[in-house]
Amino acid sequence: MADVAVVGGGVGGMAVALRLATAGHDVALFERNEVLGGKLATRSVDGFTFDTGPSLLTLPEVFDDLLACAGTSLAEVVEPVRLDPICRYRWPDGSGFDHRADLGDAAAEVGRLAPGQGAHFEDWMAHGRRVWEISERTFFAGPMESPLDLVRRMRSPADLWGIDPLRTLDARARSHFDDPRLVQWAGRYATYSGSSPYAAPATLACIPWIEQSSGAWYLRGGLASLVGALAGVLAGAGVEVRTGEEVHAIRADTTAVAGVRLAGGETIDAQVVVANVDATHLFADLLPDPRALRRVLRAPVSSSGFALLAAVEGHTEGLAHHNIAFSADEAGEFGDIFERHRPPVDPTLYVCASSVTDPSQAPEGCENWNVLVNVPPASTVDWDAGAEAYRDHLLEVLAGHGWDLAGRLRSVETITPADIAERYRSWQGAIYGTSSNGRRAAFLRPANRGPRRGLYLVGGSSHPGGGLPLVTMSGAIVAAMVEADQGQRRPE
Repeated sequence: MADVAVVGGGVGGMAVALRLATAGHDVALFERNEVLGGKLATRSVDGFTFDTGPSLLTLPEVFDDLLACAGTSLAEVVEPVRLDPICRYRWPDGSGFDHRADLGDAAAEVGRLAPGQGAHFEDWMAHGRRVWEISERTFFAGPMESPLDLVRRMRSPADLWGIDPLRTLDARARSHFDDPRLVQWAGRYATYSGSSPYAAPATLACIPWIEQSSGAWYLRGGLASLVGALAGVLAGAGVEVRTGEEVHAIRADTTAVAGVRLAGGETIDAQVVVANVDATHLFADLLPDPRALRRVLRAPVSSSGFALLAAVEGHTEGLAHHNIAFSADEAGEFGDIFERHRPPVDPTLYVCASSVTDPSQAPEGCENWNVLVNVPPASTVDWDAGAEAYRDHLLEVLAGHGWDLAGRLRSVETITPADIAERYRSWQGAIYGTSSNGRRAAFLRPANRGPRRGLYLVGGSSHPGGGLPLVTMSGAIVAAMVEADQGQRRPE
């Protein structure tokens, strides 16, 4: 019998398992795939290595805080590399700028792109800093079981207005920047939560400040090297990790959980079950609960992604580690995704080539291109029939931006929303679970406390949301809730 059964070995599940194990709990973690990490995964093909999930690490202090539980730090278990530039941006007219790691240098770059806008860029960052400072001590400081939790943590009504929740990110950017390219740049950060800048709140203006202040980081050997590092720390903390073991059901009566049942029939007793799975899968399959499922389905689903893993021969002049080539029709792009529910005709392209920083990720003289575009969730598109055609379309779009890969491709693999849904039991292949679209979206996301005593939710489909630092924060929030609810105290 374990004190705690963690269902799902994504980063959120690993984070809560580590915190509870180092607090003295007997923890067992079950992962249906053969490897831990969830979407933080890697793919190797003929000497090319691709991060197939997150490709950027921010807020390294969040991971330091987690690893401090085990007496170590991020820099002791992996090799972080701070990137400069953070990202290289380009528009269809040939203009662009480098978002430099130093704020003054970044503002100077913006000023060269759009004379007079460098000061506006610095003001945007100052605003983002204020939003983050308020959000960090309110929204991210603990569970969010109702809007009252947010209000209680605010020092004054000024805090509420300070996070700018009533305007959209696009509206805030239009009121701030005179150049439409910078409006589009600011709006891109809505996609960090699978959202549209025309619907997501201006609160997301804190994201570029987070990148600017805490840095945009790569991990030598690939972002997925974090998985191996965490697995080692979990083993040292005494967590029983069982990969290739699918949880078929969470055992519970009408009031409390009692453990889990594996697909092979084995039952595990546990007074606490932490679900690091998509909330839809949880309440539809593992612990059927029609009422809880209806609540989950009321939340707006996030966008998904379509990726090309391109093994590219030769050197590409001007290619950075992270690159964005913007759509000429941003409104049309997001309209395609969230209104017409089809892959965008003119998508913004994100190109990650980690071999620029880490030559070990591709054979000598080659580059590993992970090309990602935002697309609707899986249920609206027949990806079995359409993946090849959309792959070819994206190669044409790349060529239109000056990245003609004809004659340079050793291989191209695709990852579709249907693939994401199948591999990770992610509802409709949504990358971030629920989106931030709408003023109430943050409060429609499933809470960390489940509808049975001893059941908790961690990870991207629960509070505070998706992305590496947020799911790691989710682990901290849930671990603190378990400790408080169980009356446990960390050993001296």
